[in-house]
Amino acid sequence: MTMLPSVAPPLQTANKWARPLTMADPFDWLAQGWSDFRTQMPMSLAYGLLILAISLGLVSGLIALKRDYILFPVFAGFMVIGPILAVGLYEKSRRIEQGLPVSWRNLFFVRPRSGGQILFTGVLLCLLMIVWIRAAVLIYALFFGMVAFPGLDRIAPMLFTTVTGWAMLIVGTLVGGLFAAFSFAISAFSIPMLLDQRTDALTAMGSSMALVWNNLRVLMVWAAIVLGLFLASLATGMIGLIVTYPLLGHATWHAYRAVQPDTE
Repeated sequence: MTMLPSVAPPLQTANKWARPLTMADPFDWLAQGWSDFRTQMPMSLAYGLLILAISLGLVSGLIALKRDYILFPVFAGFMVIGPILAVGLYEKSRRIEQGLPVSWRNLFFVRPRSGGQILFTGVLLCLLMIVWIRAAVLIYALFFGMVAFPGLDRIAPMLFTTVTGWAMLIVGTLVGGLFAAFSFAISAFSIPMLLDQRTDALTAMGSSMALVWNNLRVLMVWAAIVLGLFLASLATGMIGLIVTYPLLGHATWHAYRAVQPDTE
């Protein structure tokens, strides 16, 4: 009678995406970002001023075109496309790290090692933002019907003093959370990776998602810091973006460096 050999359990293999990160690391990234921010500070401040000008111009344009009903999803969508706009800040931090000179040309005319792949990633993130805006408009229509947006001065009572408003807030928060989690996962490390390495956009986004998933607890702390600073900037009428945006941009570079294999 033929005897079948016993089935051996699979050999344990190391998780190539897991990193020895601690809960304190996100605060270290922020401190390193602050150090880069203070190095040739006028450059980082100018970058923040440019982002502020773009943001104010977009908000003013939406209000002038009577499209203020999409302001809230646009603010949320800023978290989606924010990483691609910070590529100049990543380059500044990269050059500081490598002891290379930093100039205005380096800041605003970046030449990523991946070439046009970084633009392709930017297009994908913009499409994701557009889908989120459309989803937000559909959610509003599902709960309130084809009712015109009441205006920014009357939207708060409409949302917080009615059952329908609370239901829409709950559903919108859940759906928006899914969009936010997905966009954070694919963009947390992909843009710095495309700047620093010769790789394609899909590989970079997939690697970013794998790194986030396998280091989830620490990256959730980092995501909370990013969200908190962004909300604080909104609370100042977006003036805070002058400092918080470049600070987070520099810190994101150090977050990327912390998850690279050569830093283990």
